[in-house]
Amino acid sequence: PDRRTNGGESRSHRQRYSKLEQLNQYPDFNNYLIFVLTKLKSEDEPTRSLSGLILKNNVKAHYQNFPNGVSEFIKNECLQNIGDSSPLIRATVGILITTIASKGELQNWPELLPKLCLLLDSEDYNTCEGAFGALQKICEDSAEILDSDMLDRPLNVMIPKFLQFFKHSSPKIRSHAIACVNQFIISRTQALMLHIDPFIENLFALAGDEESEVRKNVCRALVMLLEVRMDRLLPHMHNIIEYMLQRTQDQDENVALEACEFWLTLAEQPVCKEVLCGHLSKLTPVLVSKMKYSEIDIILLKGDVEEDEAIPDNEQDIRPRFHRSRTVAQQHEADGIEDEDDDEDDLDDDDTISDWNLRKCSAAALDVLANVFRDDLLLHLLPLLKELLFHPDWVIKESGILVLGAIAEGCMQGMIPYLPELIPHLVQCLSDKKALVRSITCWTLSRYAHWVVSQPPDTYLKPLMTELLKRILDGNKRVQEAACSAFATLEEEACTELVPYLAYILDTLVFAFSKYQHKNLLILYDAIGTLADSVGHHLNKPEYIQMLMPPLIQKWNQLKDEDKDLFPLLEWVPALLSENSCPGYEGLGGNIEQLVARSNILTLMYQCMQDKMPEVRQSSFALLGDLTKACFQHVKPCIADFMPILGTNLNPELISVCNNATWAIGEISIQMGADMQPYIAMVLHQLIEIINRPNTPKTLLENTAITIGRLGYVCPQEVAPMLQQFIRPWCTSLRNIRDNEEKDSAFRGICTMITVNPGGVVQDFIFFCDAVASWVNPKDDLRDMFYKILHGFKNQVGEENWRRFSDQFPLPLKERLAAFYGV
Repeated sequence: PDRRTNGGESRSHRQRYSKLEQLNQYPDFNNYLIFVLTKLKSEDEPTRSLSGLILKNNVKAHYQNFPNGVSEFIKNECLQNIGDSSPLIRATVGILITTIASKGELQNWPELLPKLCLLLDSEDYNTCEGAFGALQKICEDSAEILDSDMLDRPLNVMIPKFLQFFKHSSPKIRSHAIACVNQFIISRTQALMLHIDPFIENLFALAGDEESEVRKNVCRALVMLLEVRMDRLLPHMHNIIEYMLQRTQDQDENVALEACEFWLTLAEQPVCKEVLCGHLSKLTPVLVSKMKYSEIDIILLKGDVEEDEAIPDNEQDIRPRFHRSRTVAQQHEADGIEDEDDDEDDLDDDDTISDWNLRKCSAAALDVLANVFRDDLLLHLLPLLKELLFHPDWVIKESGILVLGAIAEGCMQGMIPYLPELIPHLVQCLSDKKALVRSITCWTLSRYAHWVVSQPPDTYLKPLMTELLKRILDGNKRVQEAACSAFATLEEEACTELVPYLAYILDTLVFAFSKYQHKNLLILYDAIGTLADSVGHHLNKPEYIQMLMPPLIQKWNQLKDEDKDLFPLLEWVPALLSENSCPGYEGLGGNIEQLVARSNILTLMYQCMQDKMPEVRQSSFALLGDLTKACFQHVKPCIADFMPILGTNLNPELISVCNNATWAIGEISIQMGADMQPYIAMVLHQLIEIINRPNTPKTLLENTAITIGRLGYVCPQEVAPMLQQFIRPWCTSLRNIRDNEEKDSAFRGICTMITVNPGGVVQDFIFFCDAVASWVNPKDDLRDMFYKILHGFKNQVGEENWRRFSDQFPLPLKERLAAFYGV
């Protein structure tokens, strides 16, 4: 792809950009932009391209407001200039066409696709290539609409047309043609399925193409076909595997990476074992050889820099992290044209692993294949491993440690005999002089944590923990990060096995607080949160709390209110709290009280509650509920600010956010008592809506019912008039939960409301009876409330009607009510 350089011209480029932006207020400005892009040959290409990209952003933002003449003029100019002699201008025009098309304009631009298809047949190479570039982008952006009835099924014409160009003399055109067809594989588009055999034949014909871009697209096609048309590939499987083995060793790393995805995808297919077993002896060494760092990797990772802990992090590199969410994201390909003003496109990149590469892909492939072949894979691996793990060249040794980690899950059984010798060797590698060796060793050891923990602790756990804690204080940031993550895994596996070492562990983690730069602090919070989850109430000793609190409060007070790090800090305070909601609760309660009193936690929480990320809101509501239970005197002054936000977050589309907000409202109402009255209107309507929704998850229903009950308990006059709207789903969702404090307060509320508004329960009284019968042993005063309501109802309707009514009861219900309440 044509990439503009972004060196010295970048500053002037920005100045031109802001000048052009100021002109954006003039109505003819878009005409001017298309003129600069397509006609103003006196300007340099980057400026013309930039003009096109500004126009593209205008189309994205305001296309529906363009005057009719302007949009027609732009469309025509684009089609006239798709064959510009400059590859950069052609690509820009192509992007502009695609953007107009994806604004729902494919329907209003009926001549676009026929015209582009016609231009493919042009004698002029530039025209053909420009038209194909635009078509490829349209296929990428609008694949769904191309395969719908809205456009009269253009693919029936386009796909056979694209297939003709697989044999074109220009490699760039061949590459476009495959890329276009590739967009329709995964969705099993009918027009492609009709031509599946010629498509596959054409792919095979291009297998040895001299152009790497073509080979890359062939590999990509075969990987996708593996998922959707295995039936068509099976007869050729032996040859395809041989081919992919060659391509995984391709000189061009992009081709090798696409080919390597093949093994990942094949491992998910049921036929994998059968078709691949004969090739394992060849494939294993290829994957292993691709797991070494390349020289470029080492430069990019600053593999020669051992101590960097004092260098502050680059804020752009820090992605938000959430306690315990470790998902692998999809990679995402950019367009090849730098475009500084493309906000929407940048959003995608937040979740991407931009550094997905051949090493990682090979390791992932080995991991999944280990899960398929289990110990059969070891036959081919063990001889290689011996050589790698003890190799004098650190790069090779490092790749061996990565291999060992990659196979841990799948080959665990077969590895057990070797672990007593390997684990001590790895623990030694933790102090290797190369930071990249130390960091991979942390990860690999974490993959064997389960086995380590199952052995007598002094043999492996203690030495491993001692060395890992040293690595948490390593001078290298990458090692710190790997060690913290590995330690979090060890904590999850070891749980209470760690209790004897708690003082030592906390010493290290607290020291790391003062040492870490920004990014690793977030991972450190994670490790502390996991520790709290893993050892539970054992952490609740005054001496441990005294160790943890000062650095926490100090960090807290250093942070600015808008600082994203508050969020992970906020997040594990409940982890410390929740485990301690046992009798020992007060021990920490006192300290939490200090933390709240001495810091601006409530201001911060107020900001987190309004964050645009649902996970942030979800955690802040959990913390609000916990603080409400632990030290309501500090929370109370803020309730007027908090309640409207809680009300707006009662949106069942975001289950966890809604759940936590609902629970917090219930906890607050218990503490507020009658003072809750001004806030009922803000939340009641949404809660009633949620409890009546079909398909609401059980936990949300239960939480909602409890909170409605609690609101009715503290403000019966406000809630009871609505009784009829929720009593039935209320009873059915709470009849299944065990007797507990929350159920108790909810049922007190419902009884109080029935006393205020008995008419509200009449039609659904059988559901109330059923819910009452679900109690095994209610407290005496609650049992009295049930008794009074049941007998009051019976006396109200009279003996005869009551008998008719109770004859509808299932037998167990009838018997229970008779035994417990004498009705």
